[in-house]
Amino acid sequence: MTTIKCIIFLMLPAVYYSQEDRDKFIFDEMDITVEKPDKNKSYDVNYNDDNQIYKLGKKLTYSYYIVRNNDRFLVKKGEQEIQQNGHTSAGWKFVESEKKDDETIQYITIEPHQGNPFASFDPNYNQTAVDFTYLMKNNESFSMETTGAIENKMNVWLHPPRNIYFKILELNPFPYIKAPYAIGTKWNWNLEIGDHWSDKKWLKWEGKIENKYEYEIKEKKNITTRLGNLECFVVYGKAKSRIGETQLISYFNTQFGFVKLEYTNIDGSKTFLEIEKAE
Repeated sequence: MTTIKCIIFLMLPAVYYSQEDRDKFIFDEMDITVEKPDKNKSYDVNYNDDNQIYKLGKKLTYSYYIVRNNDRFLVKKGEQEIQQNGHTSAGWKFVESEKKDDETIQYITIEPHQGNPFASFDPNYNQTAVDFTYLMKNNESFSMETTGAIENKMNVWLHPPRNIYFKILELNPFPYIKAPYAIGTKWNWNLEIGDHWSDKKWLKWEGKIENKYEYEIKEKKNITTRLGNLECFVVYGKAKSRIGETQLISYFNTQFGFVKLEYTNIDGSKTFLEIEKAE
């Protein structure tokens, strides 16, 4: 497997994959390009210090909404739910957008996390840790989670928010863009997903599935956002497995990252996220 990966790496355009690049980057266990770690340097120096988007001290805030049967919804607190392992988790339910209240999630924030929060069980973790926080009125937190992002000159890749309702996004293409950033760039990816991501609210299944993804940069366009008029690469992603198909159209800006995300989910619903603020 290692030999095959190296051959693919060498066949890519030299302007993006020079000898210096080959010495600096490696493929991780998910076949995403990450920084080759220097054992004499700290976790933050290896994976965080050169980031421009998911940079320590930076905070990105997103609004969102969900479309089901042509109606628009948000997510609010519901009764606690019992998981397969017997533990309870924060319950949630849909609420019509115009009926949101103090217990409705209004924004989702992304903040890079210093150090390796998973060091106790994964000392070789090679991503920038990021916190997703789900905010209700007056910035009160409904829930939060810590996950990862990968950012370097070869690619930018991000776990989607995957807590409470947003667990459904695990089945969609992840936000992902690869160099060269140009119309026509295409790539594939795959990922195994366990049945702990299934949910009767959208789809139950048993055993692992393998999502096979196809990505293509199809457009470069200016879009209007809360941060102003931003130039974006528009990435079309498709995912297919034995349980069905999903899609993601993502709008990537080199300064602020994935500023707009349009998901088509496994149950035919749609989820939209759009950047509101960068601090």
